[in-house]
Amino acid sequence: MTAVGSREPPRSATASDARVVAACEPFHREFNLPSSGVAVLSARLDHLLGARDPLALLAGEPAVAVELLTLRSNVWSDGPVGLLDELYVVPAQRGQGIGTRLLKAAEVACRARGADLMEINVDGEDGGARRFYERHGYADRDPGQSQPQLYYSRELASETEERA
Repeated sequence: MTAVGSREPPRSATASDARVVAACEPFHREFNLPSSGVAVLSARLDHLLGARDPLALLAGEPAVAVELLTLRSNVWSDGPVGLLDELYVVPAQRGQGIGTRLLKAAEVACRARGADLMEINVDGEDGGARRFYERHGYADRDPGQSQPQLYYSRELASETEERA
C-alpha cells in the first residue's frame, strides 16, 4: 500500500502540523528510546514550527514520514550547520525512496539557509541507517582520518542537582 503523495516531493510542516510531526514519536518506541510523548512533543513543535528553525518536512498524505532539522551557528563554518535531528519513515513505507527524497530536501533547505555542512548522529547499532547515510555520501570520519567520529552527550543537571 502506498500512501497518497508518498512519491510527491516532501512538504514543509507548519505550526498547524505540530501534532502530525509529533506522531514521529513511535520511532522512539520502535528503537526503545526515551520519549516525552506525543502531547509534549506536539506542544514543543507548535511553538518551534512557528519560527524559521527548526524545519520539519513531511512526506505523503497522510504523512508516512517525517524529518526534523535544526540549523545552528558553528565557529568552523561561515554559515549555519544543519543537524538532522530525525528522519523517520513508517516501516510499511520503507524501501520506496521516501527517505532519500526527505534527505535530499533537507540538503536543499540547508543550502537555501546558507549552510554548507549537514551533520547526522546515528546510533552505532543502527546498521540500516548507517548504510543509508553512507550510500548518500555521508561519512563517520573526517577526510584523512582513520578513526570514526564519536558523539558524546550528557543531560545537564541544574546546579542544585549537581551539588547533591
